[in-house]
Amino acid sequence: MSIRFTNIQTDSTLLRNRVGDIRPVHEFFDFKRVSKPKNINEVQGRVTYNLTYFSANYLIVFAILSVYSLLRNLLLLFVLILVAGSLYGISMLKGNDLNLGFTRLTTSQLYVALTVIAVPLGFIASPISTILWLLGAATVAIIGHAAFLDRPIENAFSGEAV
Repeated sequence: MSIRFTNIQTDSTLLRNRVGDIRPVHEFFDFKRVSKPKNINEVQGRVTYNLTYFSANYLIVFAILSVYSLLRNLLLLFVLILVAGSLYGISMLKGNDLNLGFTRLTTSQLYVALTVIAVPLGFIASPISTILWLLGAATVAIIGHAAFLDRPIENAFSGEAV
């Protein structure tokens, strides 16, 4: 049995398409189009349109907020770097033991040591509160922008029946 994937984009193609979808800053921060929506239907229409139109910009906003949240929680940043660096170092051994001269450590022992160190540090670093803050801040920023930024004049009436 053979499985064929015909419509899968490679990561580089997907990234190139996303970068091409980034809207200019003057369009993203067009204060002339900021207005209070009249009703919930208008909010829904604006959010639907803006989430689609500015999706790449919103990914950048999310990335910036992610970096900011990690810089606010330096212990979590340290734990992430420690775990990533340790996993990379263990993978560089390619299954061989680590010889320190006075002792030999197997990759299983190294993984256990990493777990024993990283799990308590991870709990102390409070990643859940950082993730909740990130989700809340991103939601407020993105949905707030999408709800209060009106459609451009040329697209304002495209979804309405005449």
